[in-house]
Amino acid sequence: MDYKIVLDSCGELTYKMKESGIYHTAVLSMLVDGDTILDDESFDRKDFLKRVAVSPECPKSSCPSPDAYMELYGGAEKRVYVVTLSAELSGSYNSAQLGKELWKEENEDGDKQIYVFNSRSASVGESLIALKIQECEEKGYSFEEVIEHVEAYIEEQHTYFVLENLDTLRKNGRLTGIKSLMGSTPEGTICQLGQARGVKKAIAKMAEHIVADGKNTENKVLAIAHCNCPERAREIERMILDKIKVKDSFIVETGGISTMYANDGGIIVVL
Repeated sequence: MDYKIVLDSCGELTYKMKESGIYHTAVLSMLVDGDTILDDESFDRKDFLKRVAVSPECPKSSCPSPDAYMELYGGAEKRVYVVTLSAELSGSYNSAQLGKELWKEENEDGDKQIYVFNSRSASVGESLIALKIQECEEKGYSFEEVIEHVEAYIEEQHTYFVLENLDTLRKNGRLTGIKSLMGSTPEGTICQLGQARGVKKAIAKMAEHIVADGKNTENKVLAIAHCNCPERAREIERMILDKIKVKDSFIVETGGISTMYANDGGIIVVL
C-alpha cells in the first residue's frame, strides 16, 4: 500500500474499514473522576456511561501527543493523510500538525508526504472524510488532487446530532423533556439548531434539516453513529432515505470520545 490514513479515535471505523489495513488510529483518552480511560478496543461504553452519570463533573478528554502521531506517520507508505476532530473542539489537529513537523525534522531526506485535515466535524464526519480520501486514492489522484477534492468535500459536509441531555457539553443539568437538535458550524464549532419536546419530534426535525441542507446527495454517503439506540438510528436513516437518494449509508456505534459528546441515547448524523 502506497498510502495510509490516520484518524484520531473520535472517528468511528466500520468493520470493512478496519479490515482494509489502510486505516490507523491515534488514541484519545478520557478522564473521569481521576481515572484515565483509553478510547481504543478496550473501551467499555456501559461502564463509561455509568461513571459519567454519577460523576458531579464533566469527563475531560486528552488528545494524542505529537509523538504518538509522529510514530503513526512511520512505515513504508509514501503518502499519509490524517483526519482529526474539529480544531475548535480538540487539540488533536494541532497535535497532528506538530507531529508532522517533528517527523520532517527527524527525516529531512525522506520523501514521505503528510497532510492533516481538520474535519471541522467529529465521529462519523471523520469517517466519511477518510472514505473520501480512499476513494480519491483509488481513482488515481495525485497527492495534491486528493487534498483539493477532500477539502472541497469537507466544505459541503454537514453534521447533526440529537442529544438526550447536555450534561457533557454543559454540566448544569438535564433539560427535562426537551431534546436538543445540534449541529456544526462551517468553522467546526457546535451550535443549537432547534429544540423539540420528545425524541421522536427531535429526530423528525433532524431529518427535515438534513433533507433541506442536502446537495448532490446521490453522490454522497450518509453516516449515522448512535450511543445505545440502534432502533433510533435505523428510524432516522429510514426517514432520510424516504426523502432523498444517497450513494450509500451505514450505521455504527459510538466509540469513546463520541460517546462522551453524544451521551446515552445520542445520535450523530453526517451527510
